[in-house]
Amino acid sequence: MTTRRSWDAHLAVGATGMIGSRNAAEAGKRGHEVTGVARSGKDGTLAADASDADTVARLAAGHDAVVLAVSPPQDGIEAAESLPEVGRGVLDGVRRAGVRRLAVVGGAGIPEVSLGVRVVDTPGFPEDALPPVRAQVTLFELVRDNADDLEWTCLSPPAVITSGECTGAYRTGDHQLLSDGEGNSHISTEDYAVALVDELQRGELTRRLVHVAY
Repeated sequence: MTTRRSWDAHLAVGATGMIGSRNAAEAGKRGHEVTGVARSGKDGTLAADASDADTVARLAAGHDAVVLAVSPPQDGIEAAESLPEVGRGVLDGVRRAGVRRLAVVGGAGIPEVSLGVRVVDTPGFPEDALPPVRAQVTLFELVRDNADDLEWTCLSPPAVITSGECTGAYRTGDHQLLSDGEGNSHISTEDYAVALVDELQRGELTRRLVHVAY
């Protein structure tokens, strides 16, 4: 009889996005049973509205963890409203399904460049990027303030995250923005996925924000 590890089966919400697809691929390479969910239902995923708690509960049933990697819409009003709705739907749904482990893909605007000053609040932050980034901050705060009963981790990427090489190397921090010796804050989507699946398996950094970068 084969004993299933606690991280062997997870529901990937937002599995077709730039980051979500890499997360799902990395988990699959390690032998996870990944059920991909996306609003569009493309690329072999299940079409579903993650803001509907009943739907999330039905899809999450029988899984060991849920990964929430939904990208916010670029439209200001839609981003501000829809991403928190997804967060509430997922939190309610995982509870109904009896799933306690939740990994959330955070936004690059969440880490702090100085005490109490987040990236999104820095002078000169691009105006057109503010709505979706602020929506990701709201999602993080929603989880932080309402999920004490869950083993959640929010992994925030750095200022620059693009498709690239998978080296398996990365650093983790807490609220402070990580940068390299030249002041660059970056990581590839592939190495971000390595960090996320590592934490999903280890479960060492729960109920906290984790910043990931080179």
